[in-house]
Amino acid sequence: MDPDAVKSTLSNLAFGNVIAAAARDLQKEMVAKDKAQAAPASHDEVDLDELLDDPELEKLHAERIAALKKEAEKREVLKRQGHGEYREITEGDFLGEVTGSEKVICHFYHREFYRCKIMDKHLKALAPVYVGTKFVKLDAENAPFFVSKLAIKTLPCVIFFKKGIAVDRLVGFQDLGSKDDFSTRALENILKMKGIIDEKKKDDEDEDDESESKNRRIRSSTAQDSDSD
Repeated sequence: MDPDAVKSTLSNLAFGNVIAAAARDLQKEMVAKDKAQAAPASHDEVDLDELLDDPELEKLHAERIAALKKEAEKREVLKRQGHGEYREITEGDFLGEVTGSEKVICHFYHREFYRCKIMDKHLKALAPVYVGTKFVKLDAENAPFFVSKLAIKTLPCVIFFKKGIAVDRLVGFQDLGSKDDFSTRALENILKMKGIIDEKKKDDEDEDDESESKNRRIRSSTAQDSDSD
């Protein structure tokens, strides 16, 4: 046999063995990798099953449900007391309304005053958002007794009551930059600062932002439809 041929054959066999070994090693590596990737998934499933049966988790879930139920019941009680909407009251209703809730915002207004209508618009938007505070309005012309007792000289005048006691007020738009085009958010921030409405949670704010964005789109669409007509 030709020595060169034998040498070439052996060399080819050696190369083939190296390739085969490399292929086996690659296959082993891929199998090991697949097992490693599958392991966390299996582990997660086991952990999830364990969590579902965890008595501590069940307890937290039950407490959360109970808290949500209690909050919902509280909101319903407040709504029955006139919270959650911006309502007009009479002079005869006034004492019962401002003493019947912990926090009350009362807008003394005049029907023909433009700035009173602006204040109306913003308070109406905030009333359903801050159910913990009662929002009402009273025609100053039809409530001379309380206008005198509360020393109301300028309209609009928004008075804040806590447990039936007048604790603060907004006179005209002095705290709102003395401009007519202030935003609902600007008024909202002042009411928060004065402690007459509660701070909202982040989730609530996100929902309100989404709702306000939707309302803006609706108003924009309505305006465009009106222009096209």
